[in-house]
Amino acid sequence: MNTSRRSFCSSVAIALACCATIATAADSAAIKAAIEKGSKYLITEGQAADGSFSSQVGPAVTALAVTALAQSGTPADDPAVKKGLEYLLKFKSADGGIHTADSKVANYETSIAIMALAACNYGGRYAQELQAAEAFVKGLQWDDAEGKGTDDPAYGGAGYGSKGRPDLSNTAFMIEALRSVGTSQNDPAIQRALAFVSRTQNLEGPHNTLPHPAKNPDGGFYYTPANGGESQAGTLPNGGLRSYGSMTYAGLKSMIFAGLTKSDPRVQAATAWLRKHYTFAENPGLKDAGLYYYFHTAAKALDALGEDSFTDAAGQAHDWRAELSDTILAQQKPDGSWVNDNVRWMEGDPNLVTAYALLALSYCTP
Repeated sequence: MNTSRRSFCSSVAIALACCATIATAADSAAIKAAIEKGSKYLITEGQAADGSFSSQVGPAVTALAVTALAQSGTPADDPAVKKGLEYLLKFKSADGGIHTADSKVANYETSIAIMALAACNYGGRYAQELQAAEAFVKGLQWDDAEGKGTDDPAYGGAGYGSKGRPDLSNTAFMIEALRSVGTSQNDPAIQRALAFVSRTQNLEGPHNTLPHPAKNPDGGFYYTPANGGESQAGTLPNGGLRSYGSMTYAGLKSMIFAGLTKSDPRVQAATAWLRKHYTFAENPGLKDAGLYYYFHTAAKALDALGEDSFTDAAGQAHDWRAELSDTILAQQKPDGSWVNDNVRWMEGDPNLVTAYALLALSYCTP
């Protein structure tokens, strides 16, 4: 290559690198601006005088909002965060949980409260509350204490409350909560939960001997194998449980948090399903239902997978952080909030949906 040719190529390379840097900086600035606007909405419009968010449904939305604020950059000592935590701790119970009295969703409420407190636990200020809450959610897990042996489809799972049927969503929240306080991936509770998670996958093998995957062996995940099995996406004509996006990302995230690596057949099957159905235009299998739950779960799972570029089944590489953040930013309302037109699973509540959006964006900064 002659000198002029080398000079030209070097100039092009420098120009492209500069453009990439500028684009990354612009993306980062846009995400930061959206986070600031969404955070301002939650603090000035969504939060009540007592520190709560959507208190009519209990403390769970408050816990999600506080977690989202703290994780996306609002300091733990910010008055809004402190007020939110003070409100949450009003629900601290003698049993160690953080939930309403006689709650039917005590596991769900406490697991998310754990994540909120853990995100703000500087200097161990909430260590005592977290230790008690950790013991509480472990006690709700379906295991020998409930008469569920290792072969039972419910074994290792967690439901909404103390006697609720276990499902993958609540089990995933429990695993994430336990890991957020430093619980080892080898902890018996985590490994019991992994057994349940493995049984929510449409993958035949030693970790799932139930009849469901034989009817739909696609490697994705459904809602629960308990009580005969159920998928929020419905069933196939042969009775197989349909896999869908949000639960497949929840399953992938949970398996990684429980110590599985990319070489494990369960992880490989899950990522293969996600590569085949890669999109942020919808929640695959459910269209726009649970869309923002899908966004925040996908962000957590892909971040845990550790791949900055995610290649789909057609061989197309995707900068998932850029594509997800572009999708979320395009849907932000002028007041800074997000809301789903499909109100299923409470996604008509801008406090809940804005919290999901902020959590997703916290993983998208280049």
